[in-house]
Amino acid sequence: MNYRLNEIFSVIPDCDVFADVGCDHGYIAKAMLDTGKCRRAVVSDISEKCLDKAKTLLKEYISDGKAVAVVSDGFEKLPFCDAALIAGMGGEEIARILSNAPFIPETLVLQPMKNCDKARLHAVGKGLRIIKDYVFKDGRKYYDLIVLAKGADSLSEDEAEFGRSNLILRPQAFTERLADEINKLERITEEGKLGAADRAALKEKLRRLKKYV
Repeated sequence: MNYRLNEIFSVIPDCDVFADVGCDHGYIAKAMLDTGKCRRAVVSDISEKCLDKAKTLLKEYISDGKAVAVVSDGFEKLPFCDAALIAGMGGEEIARILSNAPFIPETLVLQPMKNCDKARLHAVGKGLRIIKDYVFKDGRKYYDLIVLAKGADSLSEDEAEFGRSNLILRPQAFTERLADEINKLERITEEGKLGAADRAALKEKLRRLKKYV
């Protein structure tokens, strides 16, 4: 597995049944089974063609009854699991999957590719609390990683946008990403091509970013 997948794998707790929703190749499910972090694994994708990659990787576990591959839109056709991963999707798509889920696992790990605030807010609205929520860097790319468990929680505006653990711990990847965004927005400001309303919105965005750098 690459650095990104290893980082995701590292925050998934031991569990009985693990589900990887939108599993792609199924690498994380295989690692969960290989290391004994789960007794059984479920891999799913909305596309049967995409799911074939995971079925090939996990064929021995599937033959032994320790893994099952399910064509499903999110959790809709999944058997019950106590821990699940949704990675590599946008925050709006994650929110849609959670809205339609017939059940919510005890532990949920999310790695949204964009619109992370929507994923955070929707997960908390579904009765999950944030355990950790931080930025990590793989090569030149930044990723958000959110670990949730069942329980009541609420998020401030900044927690929803930036991630609670980032605001408390200020990891290097988080401050680097903010600095990159500040530099980009300041270049746009210097070009002087924005209207008054856009300039005001950009100025407010910069103010909020600079609080944490």
